[in-house]
Amino acid sequence: MEGFLTDTLPWLLVGLVAVAALLLLRQPIQYLTRLCLRTLCSLAALAALSPLGPLIGVGLGVNLANALVMGLLGVPGFGLLLMLNWALAR
Repeated sequence: MEGFLTDTLPWLLVGLVAVAALLLLRQPIQYLTRLCLRTLCSLAALAALSPLGPLIGVGLGVNLANALVMGLLGVPGFGLLLMLNWALAR
């Protein structure tokens, strides 16, 4: 019985605490995962737009800040970035 108390019980308690933490943080983890996926898609869209940018007059940088804005706001975020680029370039 002593081997169980000193060897197995701490690992069992750590496992229970980890499961409880995952259950409590399930929804925030889902939101964070969704934001990461949307940011990656936005980064891919910025990278695809980058070679065409000079041809159509859109010059947004391919970076994490722009991708996060687009990931959070979607298409309105793209418009916001274009307006900021236009306003700050003048």
